[in-house]
Amino acid sequence: MSAFSPNQRRILSLWLPRLPIDHIKRQFAGSDVALGNAPSVVVAKQNNALQIYALDDIAARCGLEIGLPLANARAICPELVVFDADEVADAKILSDIADWCDRFTPLVALDPPHGLFLDITGCAHLFGGEAALMRMICGALTGQGFVVSAAIAGTSICARTLTRAGPGKIVEDGEEAEAVKPLPVSALGADEAITRGLRRAGLKTIGDVATRAPYEITARFGSCFTTLLAHALGEGDAPISPRKPPPDYIVEKRFAEPVITESVISMTLSRLAHMLVKAMAKQGKGARRLEAGFFRTDGAVRAIMVDTGQPVTRVQVIERLFRERLEALNDPLDPGFGFDLIRLSASRTEIVVHEQRDLDANVHDNDELAALIDRIAARIGGKRVVVHLPQDTHIPERAMLAAPAQHHLAAAAQAAWPARAESEPPLRPLRLFEKPEPIKVPFATVPDGPPHHFTWRRAVHAVVRVEGPERIAMEWWKQDGQMLTRDYFRIEDEAGLRFWIFRDGLYGSELADDEGKPKPANWFVHGLFA
Repeated sequence: MSAFSPNQRRILSLWLPRLPIDHIKRQFAGSDVALGNAPSVVVAKQNNALQIYALDDIAARCGLEIGLPLANARAICPELVVFDADEVADAKILSDIADWCDRFTPLVALDPPHGLFLDITGCAHLFGGEAALMRMICGALTGQGFVVSAAIAGTSICARTLTRAGPGKIVEDGEEAEAVKPLPVSALGADEAITRGLRRAGLKTIGDVATRAPYEITARFGSCFTTLLAHALGEGDAPISPRKPPPDYIVEKRFAEPVITESVISMTLSRLAHMLVKAMAKQGKGARRLEAGFFRTDGAVRAIMVDTGQPVTRVQVIERLFRERLEALNDPLDPGFGFDLIRLSASRTEIVVHEQRDLDANVHDNDELAALIDRIAARIGGKRVVVHLPQDTHIPERAMLAAPAQHHLAAAAQAAWPARAESEPPLRPLRLFEKPEPIKVPFATVPDGPPHHFTWRRAVHAVVRVEGPERIAMEWWKQDGQMLTRDYFRIEDEAGLRFWIFRDGLYGSELADDEGKPKPANWFVHGLFA
């Protein structure tokens, strides 16, 4: 077990040098197709030629290497099995591995194209120390068919450098320079042109480069390489960017034997909810976003997330929300061979403001409405439960904004809508079409007035009553040269149906062709009155 201060940063670097070919072989392992003992490579087009992008052990023993043209590789190994590179699939499998690594630390960052960084500061003791943790991770990935190398150091660049040429090492704080100096310069992962230039200058190891003055290296190879070298030697470090922000509160339960029964899973979630609420209550906070993570023994990870409109401080509410969410899943929670870890976290929290709830009936009503919205959102999705907010514009289709109800319920309750007298009919229809629908109007209609009849959805409507026009000028700075005015009419046909129609553009020179002859206006129906 490493002896270091809890305040010192510790980074575990993982490198999967043969991830593309390992991924492909894992796929063939579950099929009837067998690759046998034939060397296998993955090729990608580089510099207008197919070159080896990844290769397996058999191909490496045959003398093949990354970057070798495919034609040369076939000349060396006629029985070569070739696969095309799929960078999207490689990124997906690397992301899946990163999800699996979340069980060890919530701070997991990608190191493209085939690496990961794990910030294990202060958590290695939970797994028996740094050495035991590294063996556990490498053993699990190796068992899944991946070739992996790992190293631990105080800086991410030093740990990554060690994975390329000195895997398995654990470097204590302050010993980074001594650990990387014997390694070849290629382990730094710099551009191939820089590595080749260093070798031509007789600088074959990192220690050889470190003996030169920084300004000499900068003048020849640039400041970026000088910074990379300094970080590898332990002089400062580049921050890593975790894939997910760390949650505010997190509790978890590990099982010595995997669990698969629904009752045990529900009971575990309930216990974790009690622990989470207790931890938040100490600081007077409630959860606005909760996430339950289920880690299967085969490496698959399933995350279930729920949002709330108000800070949640009761265990019963958390249990009900997750029960609603699990019951509504299109893809049911499949335990496979069992879950060995269940985690519950609050990724978004707020300070709980206590209100008078004994005498104020409105507070109880608001609480019940917010709880109902949370339950519906957990079942069908938060974006499908909306409230409408007024907007400061006179454009009809922009006068109302649909916003998620969970996050804008208070704003909707306090929103001020345009007032009208109860005895007056509505000037705008209750139902607006998402997009105005065109209608056919005879050209003989009076150009500056409403139509006498029109055709909409293959039905002819004769107009018997008309109100208007109401001229609305569009926002000219958002129209991209389109017509800037609309004349709206409230009309009623002989069957009693009431429509809200408009003519696009002013009548006059805008409705004349190149020869000065009038042309028909464009008419649309925008909504229906009740």
